[in-house]
Amino acid sequence: MKLYHARFAPNPERVLMFLKEKGKADQLEMEELNIIENEHKTDAFREVSPLSQLPALKLDDGRCLTESRAICRYLEGLYPDPNLMGADDEEAAFIEMWDRRVEMMWLLPMAWWARHGHPAFTAIESQIPDLSARGEKGFLKTAKWLDGELAGRDWIAGERFTIADITAFATLGFARVMKWKPGEDLPNLRAWRDRVMERPCAA
Repeated sequence: MKLYHARFAPNPERVLMFLKEKGKADQLEMEELNIIENEHKTDAFREVSPLSQLPALKLDDGRCLTESRAICRYLEGLYPDPNLMGADDEEAAFIEMWDRRVEMMWLLPMAWWARHGHPAFTAIESQIPDLSARGEKGFLKTAKWLDGELAGRDWIAGERFTIADITAFATLGFARVMKWKPGEDLPNLRAWRDRVMERPCAA
């Protein structure tokens, strides 16, 4: 298998962190593409990923998976331990609920904020300043909400580390583009971040 990824982009980072938690990051061939230089939009890469999406996982039979969560689902089946997506249907449903909340309510607004507000993204984005402002507002609102949720538990989706924590940690990584990190007003989010920093995915 071969994984196409991009440094610092949150969705490729989700897959890389997932592999690190599985202890399998050295099991796949890797190719890094530069999004700012539009390396993901070449004709050669479109043969792999017709929509120019990253990450992309090329399977041994030639088929290609895109969408970071779909790739993680495939890898969870291939490398079941440690479990990151649910040990049974009930747990899997709650983990997916939290993972989707983080993705839609935190990662997506962060992407709007950065892609439409940071000068580096003018190379790939027709920036809309109002969308950046809207993204920042949504991102900060969700950060406060997550801080409240984490007052009662150590991990995003429950009592153990899961893919929801990976998605949230990838979001935090992307937030560095906008020079944001949880401050003293978000103590539970900071404590959660520090716990994740001790895990393999943060290496």
